[in-house]
Amino acid sequence: METLCRPKNLCLLLLVLLTAGLPLPGLWAQDNDATGDFFTLSGLVKDAKSKHALEYVNVSVPGTPIGTVTNEDGTFTLKVSRSLNARAVDFTRVGYLSETIRLNGTDQAGLKILMTRAINQLGEVIVRPNDPRYLVEAAVSRIGRNYSRKSSLLTGFYRETAQKGRHYINISEAVIHIYKTAYGGNASGDRVQVFKGRSLLSQKRSDTLIVKLLGGPNLSVYLDVAKNLDLLLSPENQSYYAYRMEDPTMINKRPQYVISFQPQMLLPYALYEGKLYIDKERLSFTRAEFQLDMDDREKATQAILRKKPAGLRFRPLGVSFLVTYTERGGQTYLSYIRNQVRFRCDWKRRLFGTNYTITSEMVVTDSRDEGVDRIPYREAFKASQSLSDRVNDFTDPNFWGAYNIIRPTESLESAVNKLKKQRR
Repeated sequence: METLCRPKNLCLLLLVLLTAGLPLPGLWAQDNDATGDFFTLSGLVKDAKSKHALEYVNVSVPGTPIGTVTNEDGTFTLKVSRSLNARAVDFTRVGYLSETIRLNGTDQAGLKILMTRAINQLGEVIVRPNDPRYLVEAAVSRIGRNYSRKSSLLTGFYRETAQKGRHYINISEAVIHIYKTAYGGNASGDRVQVFKGRSLLSQKRSDTLIVKLLGGPNLSVYLDVAKNLDLLLSPENQSYYAYRMEDPTMINKRPQYVISFQPQMLLPYALYEGKLYIDKERLSFTRAEFQLDMDDREKATQAILRKKPAGLRFRPLGVSFLVTYTERGGQTYLSYIRNQVRFRCDWKRRLFGTNYTITSEMVVTDSRDEGVDRIPYREAFKASQSLSDRVNDFTDPNFWGAYNIIRPTESLESAVNKLKKQRR
């Protein structure tokens, strides 16, 4: 059985093996609904005052696990089963008042959603207000009752992209199944299975690069900070960080404590810095934003790099993570994960280097906790595997069918068209 990441062996939660010239034809996912059992909503979410597009807005059917998120352009597409008899869709984002639109059971395109910033201050913290670490410890102690107490099977949409400078050279995406044991225990029994997927790879020899970083779709297991406590929240890890109370905020109409943390010790390996969001009433973790401490580049490199060609010089530039949770029926569930790695590569005896950006994200689009079977080990995605090598290709224009996805940005759609032209 695979072991999870511990502070003494930090690992990036992404696996990328970039190689040009592999025969992986493919078409991009379409939004067409192959059946009449679903209707589709699509549109754009903006800040009501600035009119700027809002990314990472949660779009969900209240009372159900159905949902997606807006992309970097603020656009979204959500498919809703008619059998749900859904009456509304909620839009939630940290620091904003929630918005709701009514449904009529038919397709609705071109929706414009305006969200207003929440101006709200939390009431006085009654219990040990000057001890943010105490709040973190209290939230950890309540994980067993605040989060799912049953084994569950999540359906998620996963996408990873690789950019060389501003140009995309690898795009892979998949529908994945995620088996999670009950919270309150460790994550060693959690597994991920790739159900269906596709990949497009640059055919230009100049784009060829082999860099291996650990994780892939398994980030939905490793980055679940409320389940994999060894990443950030174990008692041992807590002693490595200094905590500070920040200005409170609102998420989904609920007041949140915001607690920042940063390393307070020098260790042989890199630590993290970031913010934790804790629901004031339930004391549950609702969001975690953090990044790898880059003060020591050598430690950061040791944390993220697993393989490189001889003669290649690798320099990490930044590693960031975002994890969000949603509340449903009095329980908290994993909702969305995003991981971005920026690094620079150059070869000995070459004058100029190249910057690369690897981005992966996963949104939970459905879940169930009844009649759930564990994913067999032989079918689980392994940390040693590359998604590009695992997924199958289809020419079906309705590739994703009724599955919810993260809508691609305009730049990503353009990149797909360019990569497909390379294959002609």
